[in-house]
Amino acid sequence: MADNARAKRLADLIREVVAQKLQRGIKDPRLGSHVTITDTRVTGDLREATVFYTVYGDDEERAAAAAGLESAKGVLRSAVGAAAGVKFTPTLTFVADALPDTAKTIEDLLDKARQSDQKVREVSAGAAYAGDADPYKKPDDDEDDAAE
Repeated sequence: MADNARAKRLADLIREVVAQKLQRGIKDPRLGSHVTITDTRVTGDLREATVFYTVYGDDEERAAAAAGLESAKGVLRSAVGAAAGVKFTPTLTFVADALPDTAKTIEDLLDKARQSDQKVREVSAGAAYAGDADPYKKPDDDEDDAAE
């Protein structure tokens, strides 16, 4: 079993090689410049690599990019094997990264929270205290109460 540092170095190399090959080496129109490699993870035994990617576009372009990556898997694995120089070239698995969708969901939730905070500010702008402005008793108030 390889150490984590070696797996991390191999993952970084795979990410760079796959990104360069997609940009310059593969002529598939489905894999144009709208495919971005975001992360790569390699198992501890260096046998399998998971490549995370995002696609700029709609669902149809995402499906086309996924099909293009699956068809180019052999070419990409050969390029990784030539660059890595390891005994066994890891098998590549492409997974669409959920990061953009998650970021959009978080942004929507933050917008809702900002709107709710704004409504609370508007309602509380003219509000007054329910009782005294300072509800705490002072030491001199206790002496006056005791004298009476």
